[in-house]
Amino acid sequence: MKLKNMVNALLLSAALLIAVPTAWGGEPAKGAFLAGMHKKNKVACADCHGKSLTVDDNETALNKNCKGCHGGFKDLAAKNKGHINPHASHLGDTNCTACHKGHVASKAYCNYCHSFAMKIPAMGSEKESSDKTWVQETAREKKEAKSARTESADVVVIGAGGSGYVASISAHDAGAKVILLEKMPITGGNSMLAAGGINAARTRYQERLGMHDDPAEMVKETMKGGREKNDPELVKVLAYNSADAVDFLVSLGADMTDLVRSGGVAVDRTHRPVGGAAVGPHLIKVYRDNAAKRNLDVRVNSEVVQILSDGQGRVTGVQVRGKHSGLYTIKAKAVIDTAGGFAANNELVGFYKPQFKETASSNQPGATGEGVALAEKIGAKVIDMEQIQIHPTMGGETKVLISETVRGSGAILVNHAGKRFVNELTTRDKASAAILAQPEKSAFLVLGEEIRKSNVQIDGYIVLGLVQEADSVAALAAKMGVSADVLAATVDAYNKAFAAKKDPEFQRQDLPRAINGPKYYSIWVKPGRHHTMGGVKINTEAQVIGKDGKAMTGFYAAGEVTGGVHGWNRLGGNAITDTVVFGRIAGNNAARFVKEAK
Repeated sequence: MKLKNMVNALLLSAALLIAVPTAWGGEPAKGAFLAGMHKKNKVACADCHGKSLTVDDNETALNKNCKGCHGGFKDLAAKNKGHINPHASHLGDTNCTACHKGHVASKAYCNYCHSFAMKIPAMGSEKESSDKTWVQETAREKKEAKSARTESADVVVIGAGGSGYVASISAHDAGAKVILLEKMPITGGNSMLAAGGINAARTRYQERLGMHDDPAEMVKETMKGGREKNDPELVKVLAYNSADAVDFLVSLGADMTDLVRSGGVAVDRTHRPVGGAAVGPHLIKVYRDNAAKRNLDVRVNSEVVQILSDGQGRVTGVQVRGKHSGLYTIKAKAVIDTAGGFAANNELVGFYKPQFKETASSNQPGATGEGVALAEKIGAKVIDMEQIQIHPTMGGETKVLISETVRGSGAILVNHAGKRFVNELTTRDKASAAILAQPEKSAFLVLGEEIRKSNVQIDGYIVLGLVQEADSVAALAAKMGVSADVLAATVDAYNKAFAAKKDPEFQRQDLPRAINGPKYYSIWVKPGRHHTMGGVKINTEAQVIGKDGKAMTGFYAAGEVTGGVHGWNRLGGNAITDTVVFGRIAGNNAARFVKEAK
């Protein structure tokens, strides 16, 4: 009980601290913010808020009016001449109010993960951006015993990342009335940041290239990568439904035609958009478009604070705290928990793995683990919470993850002595351990022109200033601070291995490209926490398993909020597979359960 209370306290603390900021110590004069700027230009309150002056949690009227006056993202992006263009980012076409605030200090949403020197209107001061008052007010609101209003739905989905969107679209298409809830001001979750692709075996795209991949091999490699600690039945579901998952994405309008290899896999199994574009932003755009076509009820700024239950293992709905609407209840016949993992929660990570607490996290700020705590409170079994994955290649001191597909495209890892020291496509845990074993606890990715051109994501890293480039290996070595002779010998040895299609030193199986000019590139990388393999226990039907070992009635889960699929280490490319395969199962089974209940 002591452990449970501590975990829940940590989760609540983290949830409050990532909320939308407001002013503290008394609200500063509105003239400091957008409301005052608009007033000076003779813009009335109703011009932004509408005649009723009420604001819904999605801030629909506000955002519509923002774009009505200032234009859409495409228009604004065309006007931006800066090095970083926030209106043409991987976050896509999100709410204007995610960054621009009317009565409190504005903040660039990008800077939850980046540290851009980005000036936006009415940014205010650091003091004005504090969360202090918001936390105090929210803590008071959470003490309220009853919601102000009650709604109803067939299925409520918690968390609008990849799993949440897939589950919602699937449940809707199966005939259910669905409400999708997201606590953050934008949708996408960690899926928005996914860089690599989706692993799938025996797909039509593999067959077109003469590849005869076998789902049974995907099962073996996933189990091996997870140190045989995965639930084998869940892994079988993952692998044998993976090709259908790709077809599902394509049916929604996604491009999954390009193939590359991820670590721990012996074949090109990772499907991604042509040119190597990041899979996450592409899929979230596809999901958002499909949700809009279906008129799905998607609500941002809507945090689930309690999953409701009859106390006998049957869920009955959720209690929500809306940013503007306050507390309310949604009665539902089924609930799907897709709230994600907790790798952005420093305190919770430190509780389970103290040695990881101070490492950087590649996760979006909302990945704080409340979905696990909410499920546990109503009797769900939680497993493998101490299994936290460190990704080997994050960009130096940043939170930017350097995609595994960069190594899959042919890049090599070298240490500060200029030497290779590991098979670049080993599993993430082994690659991370090898980097952390170096005296500097960091390394460099080294690549040539052909590799850069094969992966469009590298251009993005160049824009972010993470890439060094030179006209020769010797010049690149000087920029890296390593021996030119040693690095030249390393590159030469790798190119000979490429020509022979055999890597005698590290037994790398996939040698897709040599490291050649005219330009040479390096990226300084360090391991950082990336994925949490533990969470709510589910069965092959995506039903949440209770502490008594039985499936809970009407309660489903999918994605990173669950445990068991990935064991003690997740293979790159399997996370998107997880979100699609189990998101579809959860959505379809929840809709079927609702029909049977009716």
